[in-house]
Amino acid sequence: MSQTGNSAGVSNRLTVVALVIAVVAAGLAVWSLVRTPGSDVEAKAVSQEQSAEAKTRICEAFQTVRAAVSLQTNANLGKDKVAVQAVAANARLATLGGGQFLLSLLDDAVPADLADAVRSFATDLEFIGMGQLAGAPGDDPTQTARMTGAQTTATTINELCA
Repeated sequence: MSQTGNSAGVSNRLTVVALVIAVVAAGLAVWSLVRTPGSDVEAKAVSQEQSAEAKTRICEAFQTVRAAVSLQTNANLGKDKVAVQAVAANARLATLGGGQFLLSLLDDAVPADLADAVRSFATDLEFIGMGQLAGAPGDDPTQTARMTGAQTTATTINELCA
């Protein structure tokens, strides 16, 4: 066998090995994404005290986010173009950041009905903020529907937090 033939064989084997490693790595990545955290460990029971603390924490965070979005959206620094852009930027930051903040605080101790409502509200905020950053006008039907949905969900959260 010539040197060239041997190099091609080694190259083919290395390609196959690299492909197998890539497939295994992709499989592990998919597995880590789809497995539920703690699924390999017995689920911990959440005490009523932990649930009450989690509810208080998420309800306070929700009120903070609502206040931030309202304050930043309704700020009035005048008609100067830079001032108008500053208000818009802060409103987008409050909207996007608020959604992420709420999602980061959700855990298994938050009562399921409240967690679902907060998750929905936070996701709506993120989509609203991204729509704003993408230049969607305030009267855009998709944005309007998201804002209406967020407001409806916010009412539900207020009721669950009462």
